[in-house]
Amino acid sequence: MDLSTLLFEQKKNYAIVTINRPDKLNALNNTVLTELKQVFSNLSVLDEIRCVIVTGAGAKSFVAGADIAEINKLDVPQAKVFAEFGQSVFSLIEEMNKPVIAAINGFALGGGAELAWSCHIRICSENALFGQPEVDLGLIPGYGGTQRLPRLISSSLAAQLLLTGEKIDAQKALALGLVNNVFKPEELLPKAEELADKISAKPALAVQNILKALSSTRQTGLNEGLAIEALLFSLTCGSDDFHEGTKAFLEKRKAAFKHK
Repeated sequence: MDLSTLLFEQKKNYAIVTINRPDKLNALNNTVLTELKQVFSNLSVLDEIRCVIVTGAGAKSFVAGADIAEINKLDVPQAKVFAEFGQSVFSLIEEMNKPVIAAINGFALGGGAELAWSCHIRICSENALFGQPEVDLGLIPGYGGTQRLPRLISSSLAAQLLLTGEKIDAQKALALGLVNNVFKPEELLPKAEELADKISAKPALAVQNILKALSSTRQTGLNEGLAIEALLFSLTCGSDDFHEGTKAFLEKRKAAFKHK
């Protein structure tokens, strides 16, 4: 792939996507979003990739927000297109058929926080800082922050963070359940790779169907979600890996999954 703002690396059965604008604290612009859409669209159809890590270049920032110079030039119709495009990219990530891990290595502000909220799993370094400070610019979040944040924490706390623009550190994010773990900066990426390696070893169809079932919780009520779970459970029972996994359990041996 020909990329100017992203770095792409494949390791074993997972990929690392790095937003590479360290001089701009990895701020999102139209090129970054376009390349993210290209990369994740390609990854979704690559069977050999079973997990994706997203991180930022440098030691300071995951993504420090959207490019304000770009936003400043928008009129009302352009702003709607701008928001809808960013939303489409982050929805693509959220609906990926393989797990996406955000390795948050510093500032995750504005659009950077919204990118993190769209990932399935979030871990961060001790120097991570989260926030939706759009209100301080006379704006509101445009890439899903008003919709995803209240689904991750209480609506009352989400309202406070969105309305005040206040920022929270790594330990507060951990206490709120916004991230799963906090690591020293030098440990973050190795821990993300360790997690990606562990997930990649699991049977691919089961992983994909877990993601589909989880996705349904954002769009359906409990009864419809349970029906979706039952259907996905039954379809998974038709896989070769289901037969291998259950047989290996009964035979007290390690399963040899073929991801079929």
